[in-house]
Amino acid sequence: MVDCILCKGVEGDAELGRVQVWEDPLWRLTAVLEGEVAGFSYLEPKRHIPYVTDLAGEEARTLGRVLARTSRALRDATDSEVVYVYVFGDGIPHLHFHLAPHRKGDPLNEQMIRGEVVEKPLPSGATSVVSRDFPPLPRSEHHRVRERLQQILSTNSRGTKGQGLGSERTGRRPLRGGRRSPQ
Repeated sequence: MVDCILCKGVEGDAELGRVQVWEDPLWRLTAVLEGEVAGFSYLEPKRHIPYVTDLAGEEARTLGRVLARTSRALRDATDSEVVYVYVFGDGIPHLHFHLAPHRKGDPLNEQMIRGEVVEKPLPSGATSVVSRDFPPLPRSEHHRVRERLQQILSTNSRGTKGQGLGSERTGRRPLRGGRRSPQ
């Protein structure tokens, strides 16, 4: 869809303050460059699918594997306890999952972000949501996590470069993300 900022792919990422860290033929993962939580990422289908209720075909078939793989990589890249997975439906009508690595004492809670929330409209019609009580982390922290995330996702289960979707690591707690997915 021409007017959809997410359909623009990497061309739309700068306005949204994020960079692509991984992709396969159907999905892409982007990580934010600013904000209160290093590693906050978005998983979205490349094809325009407005809402989770419209998910079908190959994207529906591969979602579980892709979501598990990217969430595990994000958990490992950030040394987080869990990765919260949020799905909202009314901000940008292109399905995207908010992947929020959570560590004790960070600004996240079951409401996604703590403190006084400030919303800022972006030129595309999207809205930037930040907390006044938690200043943005330095860009260097976001870049460090982005690079680690890219490294983890570019290695398959045999330790070689590739886009394999197998489990890349064992020995850590299972992912407990997805605490809340309002739609």
